[in-house]
Amino acid sequence: MKLGFIGTGVMGNSLVQLLLNNHHEVFIYTRTAKKAENLVEAGAVLLESPKQVAEQADVIFTMVGYPKDVEEVYFGENGLLEYAKENAVLIDMTTSKPSLAQRIFQAAADKGVHALDAPVSGGDVGAKKGTLSIMVGGEQPTFISVLSLLELVGENIIYQGPAGAGQHTKMCNQINIASNMIGVCESLVYAKKAGLDPETVLRSISSGAAGSWSLSNLAPRMIADDFQPGFYIKHFIKDMKIAAEEAEAWGLNLPGLRLSLSMYESLVDKGYSDNGTQALIKYYDN
Repeated sequence: MKLGFIGTGVMGNSLVQLLLNNHHEVFIYTRTAKKAENLVEAGAVLLESPKQVAEQADVIFTMVGYPKDVEEVYFGENGLLEYAKENAVLIDMTTSKPSLAQRIFQAAADKGVHALDAPVSGGDVGAKKGTLSIMVGGEQPTFISVLSLLELVGENIIYQGPAGAGQHTKMCNQINIASNMIGVCESLVYAKKAGLDPETVLRSISSGAAGSWSLSNLAPRMIADDFQPGFYIKHFIKDMKIAAEEAEAWGLNLPGLRLSLSMYESLVDKGYSDNGTQALIKYYDN
């Protein structure tokens, strides 16, 4: 089976490497060719447009930055939907708008193509290890047909329902993380003020009721002043805004989400947009 992958950023790069490690032929496209140099050296074929990937591959993964990028990749002049092979499967792993996932699904179906929305959680660590959580929306037979491929990059892979359901589930994930990240930061700030060793504190609280992925994986980076992106602040803000828009449309009041969004937006004003989400700890600097 020939595979395609569009978007080789922090996470996409690791996912392509996993597919190559499992002896798949992978055709890739990225706007910044330099980001794919290591993948070409590992055997991936770098092409010049989504159109060229569509003409080659039977299953195509996409993982780009923003909904506008998803629109361009799927509906643009050289987009996937215009040139995908009949019965090809398009799997969008970008965290994007549920309504856009539904549009892609319908447009694909009209052309005899299958589409899944399959956003992921687990950050750069999960991408490197192939242990991502993957939340899938679309037709269940399509999901079953590509499950073995998803299992190469993910560990907790769950079918959520029709088109858009994967994206709605990712919104639940991001809403949870948004408030949790505030708690992680404030626990470390408190520990330092109390004169405690933050690393020793982490050993106690990470395995108790306070335990979370963010506490185990991002708190150590906060302590080490390591703000390299496993997941960009600018992309997390994008996700939170999508969730906030959906909630507002339904009349839901989600104050935790709104607070976290405002805190991260203040970090963007201070120049932290391209840092990892763990840089939220900088909000508490005096």
